[in-house]
Amino acid sequence: MKSYNKLVRDRIPEIIEDAGKTPITKILPEEEMETRLVQKLEEEIQEFKESRDFEELADLLEVIEALAKLRGEDLYTLERIKADKKAERGGFENRILLEGVED
Repeated sequence: MKSYNKLVRDRIPEIIEDAGKTPITKILPEEEMETRLVQKLEEEIQEFKESRDFEELADLLEVIEALAKLRGEDLYTLERIKADKKAERGGFENRILLEGVED
């Protein structure tokens, strides 16, 4: 048996079965879900860093949405907070690298 011990998307066990294999799964307790989602976020960030594949950004959004939902929020609320921060501090369109600050 190959061991994974990681959070996967809901249809992954079905996909594994369709491939003629047997998935070994368990349902996580609710109190463990945030920790596992944060681990998944780190995994997806690493995958994007290595591949720079645009589809990895969709995976990141999926995990972020799940984290927001777990906290009783949604992407609309997250988008509003993002817009407020952008209005206050700006975005990243100007490609500014802060090298330091002199007193």
